[in-house]
Amino acid sequence: MTASATPAVTHPPAVLKFGGSSFATPAAYGELAYSLSARLDAGGRRLAVVVSAMPGETERLRERLHTVDPHPTGDRVAGLLTLADTVSAHLLAAALHRLGRSATVLAGQRTGFTTEGPFMWARLSRTDPGPLRRALDEHEVVVVPGGQAVDAEGRPTWLGKNSSDLSAVAVAVAVGAGACEIHSDVEGIHSCDPHQVSGTRLLDQVSYADATAMSRHGAKVLHHRAVRLAERHGVSIVCRHNTPPFTEGTVIGPGAATADAVVLNLRSVVVAHPDGATADRAHRAFRAEGVDAIRLGDAPCVAVIGGYVDPVEVQRRHGVAPGRVVGIPVTEIRDGLATVHVAAGEAEAVRLARELHAGLPARPAPSRFHPHAEGVRA
Repeated sequence: MTASATPAVTHPPAVLKFGGSSFATPAAYGELAYSLSARLDAGGRRLAVVVSAMPGETERLRERLHTVDPHPTGDRVAGLLTLADTVSAHLLAAALHRLGRSATVLAGQRTGFTTEGPFMWARLSRTDPGPLRRALDEHEVVVVPGGQAVDAEGRPTWLGKNSSDLSAVAVAVAVGAGACEIHSDVEGIHSCDPHQVSGTRLLDQVSYADATAMSRHGAKVLHHRAVRLAERHGVSIVCRHNTPPFTEGTVIGPGAATADAVVLNLRSVVVAHPDGATADRAHRAFRAEGVDAIRLGDAPCVAVIGGYVDPVEVQRRHGVAPGRVVGIPVTEIRDGLATVHVAAGEAEAVRLARELHAGLPARPAPSRFHPHAEGVRA
């Protein structure tokens, strides 16, 4: 991603992101607005706040769209699904206005974010800092809906599922902030999904490389493109809980020790093909559409990460005979290696994740992480 030349901000704002779990009820917008107002009073720095949609809102829009057209084009999907985050942004801005705070929303073309590639899972290619900086000159809080951008022709594009992290880091880069705070329903990155596996460990420091690898294999805390963008621009990512007192958990940055973990994402699937050549073609098809996918090196299989995609339709669009879904990937990251196991179904995946997690060493290994050492291509 490149950024237009703009003088550095003398006192950059604080950049915060709040995921969808922050807005379980409409009342949550008022509660968050109160906390943001208190932070303005205490710190004096203006705030750039990236928000996601309320839980379930994006999926409700997706269901409506698929009722009208079971196989909608990417521009229709990108144009519609991003509206859920826009609604969330305006609700927060309204709650701030009720408290007497000056707030505005920058959505779509107004963000200054331009992408290339497909409408869905588009790649952020350029950021114009001007709109954000001008808005922050005029308002105490600028609210940005997550995952939104436009292509070179000004058409709406979507940065992908859970890409509000990416939007937040892009905002931090644009306004010259050295850190970006990511608020979610867990205070940081755990050694496995704490909602599925008990006894997980909170990792207080994680390197950019480790966080990227975990995300690419399906960990849901951070977006791997966000981590790579943060690394390129030297932005630290501070993970916090999304309710007061906003406890700090994991800090992502350079120099951290290897973080052993087990990655479980029940929306991911493993697709098997009759031979390696077909699996290679399927892998290229997913990547061409911006879908996170991992080519498993020891079998003619592709792990499609994170769901929210129709694997059969993607393969057909690229002339690939669709493979069959054979299970769910469970990835063990240990001693600098990532090993992908395949579980037959959800119950087996959870059981396997618990078993692998129980076998992790009590402390992270000191070696650096090499995400491709296990012979897979992502």
